[in-house]
Amino acid sequence: MQTATPVQRKATRPRADALRNRERIVTAAREMFVEHGPDVPLDEVARRAGVGNATVYRNFPDRDALVREVVCSVMDRTARAAEDALAQTGDAFEALERFVHTAADERISALCPMVSSTFDQHHPDLEAARDRVERLVSEVMERAAAAGQLRGDVGVGDVMIAAAQLSRPPAGTGCVSADRFVHRHLQLFLDGLRAPARSDLPGTAVTLEDLRRPCDQ
Repeated sequence: MQTATPVQRKATRPRADALRNRERIVTAAREMFVEHGPDVPLDEVARRAGVGNATVYRNFPDRDALVREVVCSVMDRTARAAEDALAQTGDAFEALERFVHTAADERISALCPMVSSTFDQHHPDLEAARDRVERLVSEVMERAAAAGQLRGDVGVGDVMIAAAQLSRPPAGTGCVSADRFVHRHLQLFLDGLRAPARSDLPGTAVTLEDLRRPCDQ
């Protein structure tokens, strides 16, 4: 008796409208998390995205999953901006500039603090996105330094801290009113990174390990 050969089924791809709905949800969530924080009602996210509540929960079973997707997507787009600049011009410092300005446009300073306060910092998706960003910025800075474009007394941590602080609105001001100053001040900072250095910086270059060290150490 001959056994029938099992039919291999092709893995089904998400439909185009399903992918669009997911993108709309993530975009709406990013905007609302920036405006109101991570506790914004998911019903409001669904309303802004123009989808039903069931569509939100079908894509993201809980709030943590949605916040994580928003943060990961922001980091991915920020990294891609630097990669594209490097591919287009080969200029490492220009790629660093593109990274910093895109990070500000994506409001990364408002979103990244959610990582430590709302969900597992060691989720594989989050760690992969964070590693990609850190690896890229390290590579770009090393290439810029090797080309004589970047002063030698700064580290990746210096760039991360400055980009986050300079793109965060000052206390007492609204996001919209502060936006017009952000890129101006970021460019002032970036110009200060160029070699040759015009002053000696106090302390030592800030590393990624410094950023991860507990405050009491």
